[in-house]
Amino acid sequence: MGIVVIGSLNMDMVVRANRAPNAGETLMGQAFALSPGGKGANQAVAAARLGAEVSMIGSVGKDTFGSEMLEIIKQEGIHIEHISVSETEATGVASIVIEEDGENRIIVVPGANIDLFVEDIQALESIISQAEMIVMQLEMELAMSEHAIAIAHRHGIPVILNPAPARVLKDEMLGQVSFLTPNETEAGILTGMTVDSLETAEQAARILLQKGIKNVIITLGAKGALIVNAEGAKSVPGFPVKAIDTVAAGDSFNGALAQQLVLGKTLEEAVSFANAVGALAVGKEGAIPSLPQLSEVEQFLKHVSAVK
Repeated sequence: MGIVVIGSLNMDMVVRANRAPNAGETLMGQAFALSPGGKGANQAVAAARLGAEVSMIGSVGKDTFGSEMLEIIKQEGIHIEHISVSETEATGVASIVIEEDGENRIIVVPGANIDLFVEDIQALESIISQAEMIVMQLEMELAMSEHAIAIAHRHGIPVILNPAPARVLKDEMLGQVSFLTPNETEAGILTGMTVDSLETAEQAARILLQKGIKNVIITLGAKGALIVNAEGAKSVPGFPVKAIDTVAAGDSFNGALAQQLVLGKTLEEAVSFANAVGALAVGKEGAIPSLPQLSEVEQFLKHVSAVK
């Protein structure tokens, strides 16, 4: 069954501007584009483009965006038979403002993404139980997400949880997660700390480990990532690149992490590879359009190795 991604599918409405407007302010932007995305879809495509077998569980609306999303996901070789079509909710959308330095501000309207409930995921227990890895985020109904993680845990299937958008989560849910991948902001919200350095990142990770999580991987942007588990803490350096668009950087990291772990790579090897995938993703515009193919990542790593 390979990797099963349980997650969101959104159509991104992307505006590029020198900066985001202040409250009550109107600015002129430089460009607008519709781009397929959603954290779940991004992670699924990221893993599939790296060669993984991927199935997706999610929901879209009975509308043009929904049809487009299903076709795009299918063209990536991802199994879509467990993506439902909502009769009542529109396909999720994200409004994204990308500033000149590549930083972004995002508002998500989840729509059909939250039209997937506990009973729906319960009916897919046989699919979850056959997976090699489950990948999840938090753009869906929280009770459903909690139940999906519980099903995976019951069957001994490892779960990668990217806790975004950030929110406080129950210890019981966190304790069933094999790999938690927050960024600094998300780690701070989960622990009540200010996470702004390697030292505070490690402190936050150790708090999270106490909740029963096996591995905490805090992503640090261009600085790479910090792995903390029972064996200790390990900083895995990133790859300095010029950021054009940071949308989907974290999603590309999570998809790559899943693909590498399913291949049997060590956690440090998987995180280093995922850092490279994230670096390539920020060098292109868009969410799904920015996700690299395996050949691009291999060429990038070969180039980096040659210039060391």
